[in-house]
Amino acid sequence: MTTRTVRVRRVYDTPRDDDGARVLVDRVWPRGMKKESARLDEWVQAVAPSTTLRKWYAHDAGKFAEFRRHYLRELDSPEAGAALAGLRESAESTGLTLLTATRDVAHSHAQVLADLLMTEE
Repeated sequence: MTTRTVRVRRVYDTPRDDDGARVLVDRVWPRGMKKESARLDEWVQAVAPSTTLRKWYAHDAGKFAEFRRHYLRELDSPEAGAALAGLRESAESTGLTLLTATRDVAHSHAQVLADLLMTEE
């Protein structure tokens, strides 16, 4: 069995030594963030929710279960599948920190991704 380490943090948080690969998983660049200060290893827009889904959800925690179902369906595309494979590889080799600008990380697409990456074989 392969061990994966996946964390979810805000892109605005100070980078930590145990972050492993730091990957931004938002579709749009975080407001007010300079690229140099983000200290990213990668920006993977292919796993971000569609603009339509993101706007519908509007970070309403009451819609999270339905958002999760729709988002997981969106991740079932070839492009997202290839991106997920790369994230899985990073999680297994160096550890992975998924970064998002979302304030409520527990009800974010990044948390859904982390859960998916941690439970997949």
